[in-house]
Amino acid sequence: MAMTDPLLSVRNLGVSFGDRVVLRQLTFEVNSGDCLAIIGPNGAGKTVLLKALQHLIPYEGEVQWSQEARLGYVPQSVAADRQIPLRVRELLAAKTRVLHLGDQEMDQVSSELNLSLEFLSAGIGTLSGGQFQKVLIAFALLGRPNVLLFDEPTASLDELTEERIYELVHQLQTQRGITLILVSHDLSVVYRYASRVLCLSKGEVCMGAPKEIMTPKTLEELYGAPPKYYRHTEEH
Repeated sequence: MAMTDPLLSVRNLGVSFGDRVVLRQLTFEVNSGDCLAIIGPNGAGKTVLLKALQHLIPYEGEVQWSQEARLGYVPQSVAADRQIPLRVRELLAAKTRVLHLGDQEMDQVSSELNLSLEFLSAGIGTLSGGQFQKVLIAFALLGRPNVLLFDEPTASLDELTEERIYELVHQLQTQRGITLILVSHDLSVVYRYASRVLCLSKGEVCMGAPKEIMTPKTLEELYGAPPKYYRHTEEH
């Protein structure tokens, strides 16, 4: 039986900034339909890894995407003035023009994310953190990507809004068959949704299924203390 080629193949990936080594000899694969969660303490290189996967920073080694891969990216934050007089619809329309997409593409994404006409008419600066996160997700979905990379998509949100964003992301994966690569600090969410987990630390790198990797012993070694958000429970 023929083996399916991985969607992403990473071999001996290394990233350094001057004398500071952030990632060293990292090797892993991601298959179509995976939900890969990247976890680890602050400074372990999680955001750096996402940038290297998009060829946004210099790196050593190999990052090879399948020809079928179309990437969408939801950053942890956006270095832009949210007080500029720009409406949600205008922001999304700008990307559709750049990508030469029709209006139906924006309408479809808005429908999938339940973005109302009132929401689309709102100014960027009037949105809550959760609402702005939905705009970033909508922006990433334009162009029909089959891979979404999320960098701490709920880092600045309250717990209820955070849960809704993760449910939305999981729904998108289920409905669209999207492959997810996400950095998350919420280990209970990682345990619930991820199919595989990549642990980054200054020591050993480990990767596997959540219930194999996310043991109290491994996580205590990873974070140096029992993680606050960890819940080792089976989902039914």
